[in-house]
Amino acid sequence: MGIAQRLLALAQAGLAYTPNACDAERYEEVRALGLMAGLSGEPVAQLHALFAGETGYPTPKVDIRAVLFRGTDEVLLVQEKMDGNRWSLPGGWADVGYTPFEVAVKEVGEETGLATEAVRLLALLDKRQHAHPPQPWYVYKAFVLCRVVGGELQADTTETAGVRWVHRTELPALALSTDRVTRAQLERLFAFAHEPDLPTWCD
Repeated sequence: MGIAQRLLALAQAGLAYTPNACDAERYEEVRALGLMAGLSGEPVAQLHALFAGETGYPTPKVDIRAVLFRGTDEVLLVQEKMDGNRWSLPGGWADVGYTPFEVAVKEVGEETGLATEAVRLLALLDKRQHAHPPQPWYVYKAFVLCRVVGGELQADTTETAGVRWVHRTELPALALSTDRVTRAQLERLFAFAHEPDLPTWCD
């Protein structure tokens, strides 16, 4: 996965700044090799369509997750419809025109019905450094601490099939959406519930 991602990034950067047609052909060949390297097990044609619109210098995509604690041993989780109702922290891709804190607040509202305010950045992680399943894009994950200021929990939304406060002891038995969050990440994030002034966790 890492080699294929790097080949695609090099090809995209080369095509963005290539000075002549000969170099462009070489970078197109590098892109084709990257696609054939089997990113995420998807068919090459599907991957080619996925990356066809990617131009300019390649940078990581940003996934923003909101972290809400109740006391020191409960965290708010949602069931992701797109991943078989597995559990995750509320969140999604960063949106153009929104700050990271605004994205976190927006995602919580859309996925849980709660009104929140963002408090601080807890963690900024390189997805490749953690036990997530393979994905075509290179991704940074931001975890933002939020607190509830209003609203009511909604049992069902466009993106989620359920939402509830989950006790730390329940985590081993939960089917997690590991593309979005891992058990190890949740366990480490709980440290902030006990010690709010811990420094930001960054890879």
